[in-house]
Amino acid sequence: MRSRPLWPVQKMKFYLGLVHYPVYNKNGDTIASAVTTLDLHDLSRLCRTYGLKRLFVITPLTDQQELAGRVIRHWTEGYGAQYNRDRKEAVERIDVVPDIDAAAGAVRTEEGEAPRLVATDAAPGNGTLGFPEAREILGGSRPSLLLLGTAWGLHRDVLDRADHVLEPVRGTGHYNHLSVRTAGAIILDRLISGATIPGAT
Repeated sequence: MRSRPLWPVQKMKFYLGLVHYPVYNKNGDTIASAVTTLDLHDLSRLCRTYGLKRLFVITPLTDQQELAGRVIRHWTEGYGAQYNRDRKEAVERIDVVPDIDAAAGAVRTEEGEAPRLVATDAAPGNGTLGFPEAREILGGSRPSLLLLGTAWGLHRDVLDRADHVLEPVRGTGHYNHLSVRTAGAIILDRLISGATIPGAT
């Protein structure tokens, strides 16, 4: 039997940021990754399903901002808005911003308070905040912005500036290279519904 959501959805001050810069490539170089349209579709539906207020697509690259903007307009203003109203309802939650500061500023404008930054990282040893503790923190009155990294993960500068780094999603062995869409879905389900977490209420 599925547990009930831990937080009243209408009271949540929870936002998601999909970070394309600064992130790493497989060689450990700092890069700005490309926007993947599938991420926009799936993560916006994830935000809508779990009651997050906004998905910030964070990229400084103007061509990638324009690409994301075209996708958003198609599903919110163009033919797609009539063709699939469920998709429209999800994609309407996307904002494209140039950096994390702009995302945090938008949350501050909406909520009247700067958000708590919670970073995610798949590398063992970086995460210091467990899921049970994170549910308590993120369910509080202060707004929270959860940052997901693209490519090979968030840059160390992002991890260092975050208020918390969430523990990794772990599988059954050493392999740990989930897509950002899959990892995001697991993380939000654990944080909001408390599903599969020992001791969750």
